[in-house]
Amino acid sequence: MATRIRLQRFGKKNQAFYHLVIADGRAPRDGRFIEQIGTYNPLTHPATVNINFDRALYWVEAGASPSDTARSILKHEGIYLMKHLRGGIAKGALTQLDADRKFDAWKQEKDSKLGNLKREISEKQRAELKK
Repeated sequence: MATRIRLQRFGKKNQAFYHLVIADGRAPRDGRFIEQIGTYNPLTHPATVNINFDRALYWVEAGASPSDTARSILKHEGIYLMKHLRGGIAKGALTQLDADRKFDAWKQEKDSKLGNLKREISEKQRAELKK
């Protein structure tokens, strides 16, 4: 069975909300799925993503092929980075401690960029309200 990681659409017209699901490749977009691993809300700025990291990593390592948008979301959340680091551990190029340090440094940098973006947006909104 060819498993796919894809988005399942919910929400009203022009108010899309998605579930990130594992589904058989032959199943329709909003049809049967094997497991739900997260949610994605593109309407917020920046977009809100909630993923069960461990289950998503399991399915990526098990060979589930993601859709283009799902792959983008998984890369943004660091799942593909962790898969890459685990491959280095398996080959003996890294230790678990080194891999954890690299992932934590990446995550911290990503969180700081996201925090700066949110702060800039809130400052811009305050400035518009004062006018």
